[in-house]
Amino acid sequence: MQKALFLDRDGVINIDHGYVSTVEEFEFTEGIFDLLRLFLAKGYLLFIVTNQSGIGRGYYSEEDFFTLTSWMLNEFKKEAIEIFSVHYCNHAPEENCSCRKPATGMVDAILKERTISLKNSWLIGDKQSDIDLAHNAKIAHTIAIGERDIRSATLSFKTILECKLFLEQNRDKI
Repeated sequence: MQKALFLDRDGVINIDHGYVSTVEEFEFTEGIFDLLRLFLAKGYLLFIVTNQSGIGRGYYSEEDFFTLTSWMLNEFKKEAIEIFSVHYCNHAPEENCSCRKPATGMVDAILKERTISLKNSWLIGDKQSDIDLAHNAKIAHTIAIGERDIRSATLSFKTILECKLFLEQNRDKI
């Protein structure tokens, strides 16, 4: 079975400026490309799982999201990084859908496409709902990013760069 790295987008892949929806607003986090290469070298498939309530709230359109996602995936390709798929929840929180993190709908959709060993997989997020998604979906290992107080993550770092530097020196952890 394949192992996977599940990634949140805003706050992990890019700096979270609040409802990022255009290329001009999008800024990759320092170290993200090298961090993802570490996981790729260990045989992980990469998936993005992202809440995009800005769509449900009318701040930007689904088309805006697709345009930005296409650009982002092309930037990853330029860096020899393949993202297997991007899954998103476009609902506002009050809609109580089954796809908004910490619900498992996005991971469930991925598991319909691929056979993934969740006990050998990781999730990287910057909010408690990301880490809770991992626990709810039975993803064994988690990395919390940022300065928020996030409970029950396997590893925690202030920045993606800090995470990358740690894992470069501790490759056996992944």
